[in-house]
Amino acid sequence: MEKAEIDLSIVLPVVTDVRQTASVNEYAVAIAGDGLLSFGGIHPEDSNYKDTLRQIRQSGLKGIKIHPDYQGVYINDLRYKRIIEQATIEDLIIVTHAGVDPLNPKDIHATPEMLKEVITEVAPEKLVLAHLGGFQLTEQVLELLVGRNVYFDTAVILDKMSEEQITTLIHQHGADKILFGTDSPWAEQKTFVDILKSFSLSEETKARIFAGNAQALLGV
Repeated sequence: MEKAEIDLSIVLPVVTDVRQTASVNEYAVAIAGDGLLSFGGIHPEDSNYKDTLRQIRQSGLKGIKIHPDYQGVYINDLRYKRIIEQATIEDLIIVTHAGVDPLNPKDIHATPEMLKEVITEVAPEKLVLAHLGGFQLTEQVLELLVGRNVYFDTAVILDKMSEEQITTLIHQHGADKILFGTDSPWAEQKTFVDILKSFSLSEETKARIFAGNAQALLGV
């Protein structure tokens, strides 16, 4: 973070077994500070999801992370829809993996089509789709998700797509809905900072992506 001149990193824990929920969220609260802000975690098999989400909010955490591939459930499953709906009621940010994942690239658990269904049915206010809406599925993202009330982050994507592809998507979706992310440690933070700085976007747009949009969303 110091090398990349990053002031705040968001930690996104994934609960891969529902029995981990309490310990993951206790740790998320404990590590806050010194440039770190953690979201909470929740599993789609959590039958007490309303209480879990309420506890996450009451503990001061600002959002949750879900990962359909690691949790083995498709994003348009009713259990995820309920969690996203309740998280919205609790005014929590929801971050989800989107698109292909190396864990199982042939079985995509969060396609743009599935995500469109969730957005249409649930209408979440603070949903963030990682990897610019769908890793390795840019054409579907442009067709199905661009322009909707949803955020995209740049996690682990800035060196996987061309500058033209990325800037086109940013312009079409709206720079106010783009959040800088790296997916560290899978991607080195300074490398991605330098890549975004090099793009032919206005300095105002870069400032919003690097910090302004996140500050507004997080209320910091």
